[in-house]
Amino acid sequence: KTKGYIVVDVGGVGYKIHMSETAIEKLGEIGTTVKVHTYLRVREDDMSLYGFNTNEELRMFELLLSVSGIGAKSAISILSNITPSSFALAVISNDVAKIKSLPGIGPKTAQRIILELKDKIKTEETTEEITKVEIQKVEENNEKVLEAISALQVLGYSRKEIEKALENLDKESLNVEDIIRKGLSNLAR
Repeated sequence: KTKGYIVVDVGGVGYKIHMSETAIEKLGEIGTTVKVHTYLRVREDDMSLYGFNTNEELRMFELLLSVSGIGAKSAISILSNITPSSFALAVISNDVAKIKSLPGIGPKTAQRIILELKDKIKTEETTEEITKVEIQKVEENNEKVLEAISALQVLGYSRKEIEKALENLDKESLNVEDIIRKGLSNLAR
């Protein structure tokens, strides 16, 4: 074990596998048998192995690599700071703030990640931890908010003003009418 990678002895051959610090910590002691899910990245001047503790992390890594502007190091960094289920939930719920809080991810990259991965994550069952109920709850919440935003836009408010007025509301426990009512009272201030 070293910083940023491990060397796994397989039948007398050592394989250098790049892993996140959190994934390395979860592995057993040196000398024990380990199972590592790997991804072989082939470039014209380099062949590198990337390792993960679970198959969900590996699949999330592959999805992240499909986003333009995200390389292997960025993807490893993202995975070391968020679980695959939390990441997928953030993408599905358009939670730019959560994705933006990850190291090396700015607002534009966060929006690009959401744009490019939202449909892929919905169609694939990316993680077993994300249940259909959670996804449905997030989508229903988004539909309520979008309906409330549309109603307030009809009244002449800009989307920016509306989003600011709705930002601190507990949208999950409110119905559409309550969201609109509270949004109007915040906009009136």
